[in-house]
Amino acid sequence: MSEVLIQADKISKKFCRSLKKSLWYGMTDVCHSLNPWSESVGSQLGDKGKLRDQEFWALQDISFEVRRGQCLGLIGHNGAGKSTLLKILNGLIRPDSGRVTMRGRVGALIELNAGFNPVLTGRENIYSQASLLGFSRAEIAEKYEDIVEFSELREFLEMPLQNYSSGMKVKLGFAVASQLEPDILLIDEVLAVGDLGFRYKCLNKIGDLLKKCAVVFVSHSMTQVMRVSSHIMMLKDGREAFFGTEVAKGLEAYYQLFSGGGLTVSGNGAVQLLGLEVLANGQRCDLEGGLRIQHGDSLKLRLTLKVETGVPEAVAQVLFWNHEMIPVLEISGRESYGFHFFPAGDETMLEVEMPNLMLNTGSYYASVIVTAPGLEKVYCQADNSFRLTVGSGSPVSGVGCVCPGAWKVL
Repeated sequence: MSEVLIQADKISKKFCRSLKKSLWYGMTDVCHSLNPWSESVGSQLGDKGKLRDQEFWALQDISFEVRRGQCLGLIGHNGAGKSTLLKILNGLIRPDSGRVTMRGRVGALIELNAGFNPVLTGRENIYSQASLLGFSRAEIAEKYEDIVEFSELREFLEMPLQNYSSGMKVKLGFAVASQLEPDILLIDEVLAVGDLGFRYKCLNKIGDLLKKCAVVFVSHSMTQVMRVSSHIMMLKDGREAFFGTEVAKGLEAYYQLFSGGGLTVSGNGAVQLLGLEVLANGQRCDLEGGLRIQHGDSLKLRLTLKVETGVPEAVAQVLFWNHEMIPVLEISGRESYGFHFFPAGDETMLEVEMPNLMLNTGSYYASVIVTAPGLEKVYCQADNSFRLTVGSGSPVSGVGCVCPGAWKVL
């Protein structure tokens, strides 16, 4: 079994919302550490496990371990404690309680632009940044060509860094940092900027590094987390909300933190959505409800529409959006889009069944849309009409839909 390189045992960290009180608490803490027999100072501190006025827990009782060859995906909403945990692992701040053990050389890809000098050229910044990361001059000279090749910025290296775009700076920073050969690698949102091709290149590089080190990967891109992580931890308000090897379940827990909002209806009102029934695996939900299903399950929808007499024909469709509000799947008819129907009376009921729903792991929100043929008018668009949580699918790509194919060996 591979060795444990990162071990965290019940680590906690608290901060203070008030600057003045934070400075006072810091001073009294230092005095107490220098003079532990001082009762007058000790009384200011109280119990380490308790909070003083204006203090809050940024992290509380976090425990985990990461072995060589493993990648821990660290997820959670903004302010959940991810960056604080990474700073503790990197030795930038100390926990108030608990213990962290790091075995081997630590490399951190946290703020790639930190240490860059905007006046210096790209080439000069390569040397200065590599020196800050602990490379000797001989190592820099040896790795220089690899850095330049990876950065894809050879023709811009003699240009001052202040003329670089934000994406170019990230490329240069990652190119330098990627040449580290650490035992432990900490990565925090470094791929948020940069073109798609470079992101894939960075993910492949992380995959290469993962073979010989332990990685802690922080990102708000669940596709990236799913691609590189062997373990996953979700933080919520400084506490561990999920931890395990089932990455898909961890991502599902993350999606549950965010709601697509309530039902919103737009359009000219000529068609109204009176009722909705969603059926799957013996489960049922109505308008604004939700179901938990598995990839490949059958799904049946029944729509009850109120149609004005001036609408002789219409087209209905159902659209699924992911948690980033990107459309991922449209339920259409046999036409190029939607289902063309002719209303019968004041109320019309439509039913559509999908025998093999191809949605991937994640949470999705559905919109029911009714338009005139040719999309000339939007009669009704009911967003967030219901939601689906898909609990299984492809653990590799993180795409919205997964379509089975007839594979064979030739």
